[in-house]
Amino acid sequence: MRITDTADLWYKNAVIYCVDLETYLDSDGDGIGDLPGLTQRIDYLADVGVSCLWLMPFYPSPRRDNGYDISDMFGVDPRYGDHGDFVELVRVAHDRGIRVIVDLVINHTSDQHPWFRRSRASKDSPYRDFYVWRSDTPPDTSEEAMFPGQEDGIWTYDEKTEEWYLHHFLHTQPDLNTANPQVREAITKTMGFWLQLGVDGFRVDAVPFAINQTTLTGADQHEFVEPHDYLRTLRDFLQRRSSGTSSAMILGEVNLPHQDQLAFFGGEDGDQLTMQFDFTVNQKTFLSFAREDARPLAEALSERPQNLSVETQYANFLRNHDELTLDLLSAQERDEVLDTFAPEEDMRFAGRGLRRRLPAMFDGDPRRIKMAYSLLFSLPGTPVLFYGEEIGMGENLEVPGREAVRTPMQWSQDKNGGFSSARPSKLARKVVKGPFGPEHVNAAQARRDPDSLLHHVGRLARRYRDCPELGWGELTILDQPHHEVLAHRMTSGDQSMVLIHNLSPKSLVVPLTLHDEEKGTELIDLLQDGACAVDAEQATEVTLEGYGYRWLRVKRPGDPRLL
Repeated sequence: MRITDTADLWYKNAVIYCVDLETYLDSDGDGIGDLPGLTQRIDYLADVGVSCLWLMPFYPSPRRDNGYDISDMFGVDPRYGDHGDFVELVRVAHDRGIRVIVDLVINHTSDQHPWFRRSRASKDSPYRDFYVWRSDTPPDTSEEAMFPGQEDGIWTYDEKTEEWYLHHFLHTQPDLNTANPQVREAITKTMGFWLQLGVDGFRVDAVPFAINQTTLTGADQHEFVEPHDYLRTLRDFLQRRSSGTSSAMILGEVNLPHQDQLAFFGGEDGDQLTMQFDFTVNQKTFLSFAREDARPLAEALSERPQNLSVETQYANFLRNHDELTLDLLSAQERDEVLDTFAPEEDMRFAGRGLRRRLPAMFDGDPRRIKMAYSLLFSLPGTPVLFYGEEIGMGENLEVPGREAVRTPMQWSQDKNGGFSSARPSKLARKVVKGPFGPEHVNAAQARRDPDSLLHHVGRLARRYRDCPELGWGELTILDQPHHEVLAHRMTSGDQSMVLIHNLSPKSLVVPLTLHDEEKGTELIDLLQDGACAVDAEQATEVTLEGYGYRWLRVKRPGDPRLL
């Protein structure tokens, strides 16, 4: 089933905001964030300009991997509330015009999930084939482990049944056998349940691992199905269950180069994932930041596939809830980024990424931070924010692993940063200390400061929503002489914008040549006062301060749009 021409492709101009419930707002004083606490902050999110709320896993879980080791896909962890609290959150969000998407984990479960407990109870269990087992001793797979240092391979021996089970992540997260039709049916039932409770889509975890049947030794027990048919099945189910003309979406985590991502969209048919995170652009962005040279980012944007279905979209981000992985860069490029932004070993994760937030990487320089978020919102696609980014939160390197960036939201200067009234020892995670602690960085203070990052992000979000070119338009990288500057143009129909960002601290004059514009055309600045006439015969010069940026709408004679 394909989306019709009248479908509401809302996600193509959305502003997505990712929340870890455990660390957002504690409403009952037990030290753990919860659903009622998040519900109390929906108006705050609406003020920021958020139009889609992404909830990280809130399901029952032993929490060996921040909740991605799920023991009940239909449940709500009682620490966060119950199904009634979830439905109330969705209702309030929808009342404010905010959609809600939730994490869907299709690659693995917790080893405490009833399916796996039954699977390991006996080789004859009907749930045995829900997972991937082998009787022969596996070869060395240490290079394939996603958590080196914690796991020495992707197979673990089960003493009870005397066989090995597959797990690409922790050994407490056994991989599902997605070649099994019963597993696929169980996953679609999970989707149907949460759609019935009002969610608007799913962020799908670890997609390439879920459809990689080369390691699924149980696949030969079933009629072989082309791996991507699994994603087509999920997409078809989603569209059948979407109500009216408002399309639910699937945002996939596919950390692969652009050409490999094409298959996960479904190519020109666009019949699989509706959205994918652009890991290539993300990593090249940080390489450009490290070099103060926009060329790596410009190259990555230029190499993006252009022949995608209209229903598909890329999601752009600067930071997320995991490490800032750099595995798509060359070894030399990776070292450049690590040496620049993670000079100390405890700032790094698994030798391939950074466990830091952006403001700390930029040494708190407000010019550079604001430029980076202007760049994020100006890129073709949909921007995604991780909670706390809008106020400039930093990381806590005392917290081990990837959880260094998953610290309590800093609401005020009060005890525990206003996150919880509990004793500090009872908090789910430690509050950040030092220059990025709540004494210096908090939402209450930011709301009172018109020049704060919070207000800056809010302005960017509103302007982004006013500019459909950014979500729907075609990209053109504009030639100009300064390697420090990214100048690009977004065009959709008769609407067009020119966006310029200076990645260096030095002031520059950027010449822009727009040959195809008629006499009387102007470039109108959407973020500050100012305009300049476009001359079709010679370049229009635009001055950028150090770490400066301009959003320039192309206004032709007679253009009636409000600017």
